[in-house]
Amino acid sequence: MKITDIELGMLRVPLKTPFKTALRAVDTVEDIVVLVRTDTGHTGHGEAPATAVITGDTHGSIVEAIDRFIKPRLIGQDIANLNRICALVQGSLERNTSAKAAVEIAVYDLWGQLYDAPLYKMLGGGDPVITTDITISVDHIDKMVADSIAAVERGFDSLKIKVGKDIGLDIERVKAIHAAVEGRALLRLDANQGWTPKQAVYAMSTLEDAGVLLELLEQPVKAADIEGLKYVTERVHTPVMADESVFGPAQVFDLIERRAADIINIKLMKTGGLSNAIRIADIASIYGVQCMIGCMIESAISVAAAVHLAVAKSDVITKVDLDGPSLGQFNPVEGGVIFDESEITVTDAPGLGIREIRGLELLAR
Repeated sequence: MKITDIELGMLRVPLKTPFKTALRAVDTVEDIVVLVRTDTGHTGHGEAPATAVITGDTHGSIVEAIDRFIKPRLIGQDIANLNRICALVQGSLERNTSAKAAVEIAVYDLWGQLYDAPLYKMLGGGDPVITTDITISVDHIDKMVADSIAAVERGFDSLKIKVGKDIGLDIERVKAIHAAVEGRALLRLDANQGWTPKQAVYAMSTLEDAGVLLELLEQPVKAADIEGLKYVTERVHTPVMADESVFGPAQVFDLIERRAADIINIKLMKTGGLSNAIRIADIASIYGVQCMIGCMIESAISVAAAVHLAVAKSDVITKVDLDGPSLGQFNPVEGGVIFDESEITVTDAPGLGIREIRGLELLAR
């Protein structure tokens, strides 16, 4: 099975409600879809969102990176040589992690198809059912409380609360949500780099003293401020998770050695795809550090790849934040992973199992 072409398309899916964080507001999934064609007639599917404020990737840069730098290296490559193809993708240009991820996801999809096995089994197997949290966007307190209650009533038992815009209001937001859903859902707090180290310690001490129990605090400080992250981790009881501070394996080694965080958030769009995500999970496992698997504003295409990885690495990926498909007004993907509110189920279809993507607009060549 050899690669003969790589096509690109645009996928748009309106969100049920705007997605708001300390960094941005989004109301529609607008992702580049990658279709890797082969001489056997098989197609691999991948996807990349433009998350400029986090990864630096835009729609234009994703298309340019794939068309000009990645694609020429891959034409004619045999899918059986997976490690070689991943090395070619990663070495094609610096950064551009979302573009690399989309292509790698499509190649791993084909790798599973080549051996007629679902990707999670190719990666080691596991229980094909996992449970995700759902994101509660930063907003007025009443809206966040209402959204939290609605999520619990839909069956979600873990809520990821977005904060980081106003320290005093953030504390009140969390207290109100905790009071509304106490005992019915775990609360995960995500500041999206919105606090200073001292603000983070103040906020968490205030919440902890008030009896608000949180499962974790995600990325309270700026991504580059590893000392600030360490400062927070050493001074609060709640486990601290690094997200934007960790893109690749080398950063994971540094973070763990400096004891700057308790948990690592793996996202394929940060790691540049599955190959580095697997390395990160293995490194964390060696050190006994737990991981979360997360996503950007993505559809069921790329999130499916993250699900397969989570199933195969469930010993170290103990927390799941793959609510992207649940946020959309519809699922454009036929086949593959089944997303049913908080429950996610992997089928035994080969690769990612995707049969069709509805509403996909191929980009002019």
